[in-house]
Amino acid sequence: MARTKKSNEPTEIRNRRAFHDYHIHDKFEAGLMLQGTEVKSIRMGKAQIQDAFVRFDKEEPVLYHAYIDEYAFGNENNHAPRRPRKLLLNKREIRKIRDAVQMGGKTVVPLKMYFTRGRLKVEIAIASGKKLHDKRETLKKKEADREARRAVRETQRFG
Repeated sequence: MARTKKSNEPTEIRNRRAFHDYHIHDKFEAGLMLQGTEVKSIRMGKAQIQDAFVRFDKEEPVLYHAYIDEYAFGNENNHAPRRPRKLLLNKREIRKIRDAVQMGGKTVVPLKMYFTRGRLKVEIAIASGKKLHDKRETLKKKEADREARRAVRETQRFG
């Protein structure tokens, strides 16, 4: 889902499902290797990273299943919407991520896609999957926090 801020800030695409489905451990900021009209399409908010994940091809991290819609005003040289895209990280970060995934039980998921000083960045995280009871526990905790905030607000209003 695309969000724009009130000022001239560019679009930020978030993966809310990642926090519901995974326990998030370490986060990294990675660049993304793009083609042609992909940046224009992302600036318009026409991208999704809900089903995306990172896999290593030839010792390089690659983002799969990220959807970047074709640019509406592009020509026949438009990009493929679901093509694999190489992530740009330094060697130390690549080694740390690869080692965590090879140990087992962990995966790498994108959390958000945003612009920093005109460059597109993807925040990725090492994550481990949640079980069904973990998801239920998270929902109960959120509901309890919401009820507590509501009670505080009510006491401030009437007290």
